[in-house]
Amino acid sequence: MKVAYFLGTLNRGGMETLLLDVFRQSREVSYQMICVYREDGQLSENYASLGISMYKLTPRKGFDFAYLRSLRKYFLSQHVDIVHAQHPLEACYAWLACLGTKIKIVQSFHGYDFHQTRKGHLILEWMIHRVDLNIFVSETQKRYYVRKYGLSSSEKQAVVYNGVDFNRLYVEKKDEIFRETGKLILGSVGNFVQGRDQLTICRFLACLKQKGIAFRFLFIGKKDNHQPQLYDCCVRFCQEHNLEDDVLFLGGREDVASILSQLDAFIYATDHDTFGIAVVEAIAMGIPVFVNDWEVMREITNEGELATLYRTKEEAHLLTRFMDFVENPEFYKQKARQSAVTIKTKYSIARHVKMLEQHYRALLSNI
Repeated sequence: MKVAYFLGTLNRGGMETLLLDVFRQSREVSYQMICVYREDGQLSENYASLGISMYKLTPRKGFDFAYLRSLRKYFLSQHVDIVHAQHPLEACYAWLACLGTKIKIVQSFHGYDFHQTRKGHLILEWMIHRVDLNIFVSETQKRYYVRKYGLSSSEKQAVVYNGVDFNRLYVEKKDEIFRETGKLILGSVGNFVQGRDQLTICRFLACLKQKGIAFRFLFIGKKDNHQPQLYDCCVRFCQEHNLEDDVLFLGGREDVASILSQLDAFIYATDHDTFGIAVVEAIAMGIPVFVNDWEVMREITNEGELATLYRTKEEAHLLTRFMDFVENPEFYKQKARQSAVTIKTKYSIARHVKMLEQHYRALLSNI
């Protein structure tokens, strides 16, 4: 069995990092993996170093029949059994290119459809009913799409939780030291994009400072060129509330594990994440984690068993929960160590790839 993973760019993001981890498991599975993509990006060298067959093919603007013909020729020449698209657009390209063949099309959903363009929404709605299998990253996300798009066949809808290569989180040497005597080191990971809610964290930090708690907070995540106001708003808030010396905006980093290993607690706020890999990684590091009670966060934390939940967009409630941590740090640290063991079993990359393979083989058994 050969599976072609099909994505757009090789930029740094949650989906691209997940796929890197999947490819690192290529020697542990009984099927072949290849990668087809449209554009290079920050992770191009990382992908190239894995020894996976990589094929770059970039379409021209508008409807490019030659692109579809080249895709079809490549898939057939490589004897591909399944094309696993990572976005609806790639699913559409693959579906058109493979018409009349026995190649199966699988589509993963890594986000919601809240900010789709009209064209993007049309492609999504068309493809979600035509692929051979839709894969969602949580039960919460699956329920949303099933209701909205009237998906009836349960055989064509599956949940495969994202996986993490926890070996990446092992740190021998800290690249940069952020500790400062007498201060709590806190942090959050995630680019400043729609779906995240870093402003609630900023409001919480203003409250924390008013309480007289000494801290240093690290925002790990880059400013998005398409939505710069999300980042700018947080920076402006921190300036207006005299938090410049307490809050650091570190941008995108490659040493995330090194930074996480220095944190006393991890704070996260989401508007509509579909899974929350950053939250899973923080829990796996054995750090006390505070995350809002968005439905999918309740799901991945077992209704708060693996992390401390606070009411969404309520910084006062987060402050109450956090102050209990300040007063009882050892209790929270012990809970965090236990949670790390559980999370590593539930969301390992090996388990993720095993579940994918089961769905692939079930799909081919129906031919």
